[in-house]
Amino acid sequence: MTGRVIVFTDLDGTLLDHESYGYAPAVPLLSRLRAAGIPLILASSKTAAEIAPLRADLGFAECPAIVENGAGVLPAGQARPVAARTHARIRAALAALPPALRARFSGFSDWSAAELARRTCLAPEAAKRAQDRDFSEPGVFSGSAAERAAFLDALAAAGITAEAGGRFLTLSFGASKADRIAEVAAGYGPGAVTVALGDAPNDLAMLNAADHAVIVPNPAHPGLPRQPGEATGRIRRAPFPGPAGWAAALGALLDDLHALAG
Repeated sequence: MTGRVIVFTDLDGTLLDHESYGYAPAVPLLSRLRAAGIPLILASSKTAAEIAPLRADLGFAECPAIVENGAGVLPAGQARPVAARTHARIRAALAALPPALRARFSGFSDWSAAELARRTCLAPEAAKRAQDRDFSEPGVFSGSAAERAAFLDALAAAGITAEAGGRFLTLSFGASKADRIAEVAAGYGPGAVTVALGDAPNDLAMLNAADHAVIVPNPAHPGLPRQPGEATGRIRRAPFPGPAGWAAALGALLDDLHALAG
């Protein structure tokens, strides 16, 4: 291995359990990462309001984080992003759609905190933080395939893209988790070795952009298709879902890279 290892990880269904949002099985490995001085970059569809306290709880407040599916970056030690916010522009583009098409999409900003809590199993206060958005709008589309295509085409004309995650379709102005890897890694100097972990379709670009990657299985949705990097061992699969699989696979990978302290 040459260069400093930097770990990028998705949260829900990867480092966090898909149902409980707990990460207890990963605690020993998180301690090893801190002891080895390995940065842990949270890369999630979650908002800055959600990620800032979680990042501190995990013990990596000194690391930047990728928020809202890559639409923004939360600087180290900050509670809010410093970049210009675009959420209001997405809501305006949705409002400009034909009413019949707009009615097919239901997003976080359309729901009460109680409804979002019901849909996600988040606690009410956590649901409010999930609605405190800066750059993107997740939700669900309930129409036909033809209506979905028309919906996406209309948003694309406004410069808005859609990424399918483990639960929701997330609308943003195009930046992705993969786009942010090189940007964040550059802040740690040249020659960084990037490692990425994820479980959902919106993680695939990030997994394929990293030097090494781990696909974490998630029984809540269909498994990710085999990736070209699996044939060479650049991408591997965790043996278990959630934080237990995250810890087992990442620990083994970092041991192979001789990156972890004993």
